[in-house]
Amino acid sequence: MAVPETSSGRHVAVITGASGGIGEAIARRLSDRGWLCVLVARRRDRLEPLARELGGEFEVCDVGDREAVERVAAALAERHPAIKLLVNNAGIPGRSSFLELEPERIEEVLRVNYLGSVWCLRAFLPALERARPADVVNIVSVAGTVAFPPAGPYSSSKHAQLAFSRASAAQLRGRGIRVHTVNPGFVETEGFPQRAMLRNPVLRRLVVGPDRVAEHVLSVLERDRAETFVPGWYRAAAIAQAFAPGLLARLLARRGGYRSSQKEEATRVDRL
Repeated sequence: MAVPETSSGRHVAVITGASGGIGEAIARRLSDRGWLCVLVARRRDRLEPLARELGGEFEVCDVGDREAVERVAAALAERHPAIKLLVNNAGIPGRSSFLELEPERIEEVLRVNYLGSVWCLRAFLPALERARPADVVNIVSVAGTVAFPPAGPYSSSKHAQLAFSRASAAQLRGRGIRVHTVNPGFVETEGFPQRAMLRNPVLRRLVVGPDRVAEHVLSVLERDRAETFVPGWYRAAAIAQAFAPGLLARLLARRGGYRSSQKEEATRVDRL
């Protein structure tokens, strides 16, 4: 039996990586529109006051831990049998190459950025189906369409997440669940301090804030757009990758690196 709303008449949205940055910005906008937002992240100290401020709920969870995600989904199902929207936003950086980044970090980047979205969709799918029509927004990245050598592990994790998002979009549309892929470019957040980390001054000028992405996400939901870039002109990078992959990779390897891979550990606030 479909239960599209809570007893208070508010639609329920689950947002991962909601303790700051893009996730927080999306939660604020949805709350302003009357949604009940369930904030999911690792940092209770950030989640609890934000949920209180927004009149929402929170769950402490590392989305890279499949069993933890399943426990959270089961707990939420008791309170909210139907979930109208899932936003897979949680992610962590990997600001170094495959040859330099620690093996444990490479595994973590793949587990959180790619598998985290998979585990969340699988775990929350029954609740999404009870709320049909429902939506899933996967916050992927332009890095998922372009091989970015200075952050190879991160780029690879986003390539995998992009393939997952496209595949699930095709599979779930017929089941009443719309899957939207949002590919931001460089976004300045606490866990992703792009302006400080990027060496190339041209790339630094392309950095946008999380509010820009949040506004875009709401527009995507309203207009039912399948795959988008924010800002839109980042699509040109994906086209360049398709037509001249070798040339683009060499250019990015030479001109697009981060200032120091040693800052990786110092800025591991992430999007969790």
